[in-house]
Parts: sequence; structure tokens; C-alpha cells
Amino acid sequence: MAIKPAYVKKTATTLLEEYGEAFGTDFDHNKEVVVELTNIDSKEVRNRVAGYITRKKGGSVE
Repeated sequence: MAIKPAYVKKTATTLLEEYGEAFGTDFDHNKEVVVELTNIDSKEVRNRVAGYITRKKGGSVE
């Protein structure tokens, strides 16, 4: 299954607008917050959303 970048960006942007203070620059923390705030079942989609949020917050994804 291909993950559309537009879906990842839209989901991440919505989460940042509504819960921006819950996210930080740590990828692992952001993964857990995405799990709590969404119903995304796919690990790959969750990681992409968390990674996009981490980059927007100024952290590094490694």
C-alpha cells in the first residue's frame, strides 16, 4: 500500500494545529503521542506522521 504524502502532511498539520504543545523534538515521544491522539493502525503511517511532526518541530529523525 502506498502512503500518499498529502495524507501524512494533512494529518500532521491538523495534529500540530490542535495539539502542538503535546509534541516535541523527540521522534519516539511523538510516536506515542500520535498513537494516543489518532486511530492510525498502520505502524508505517504512524511513523511517517510522527517523523513529519518531528521535522517540523526542529528535531532530527534518525
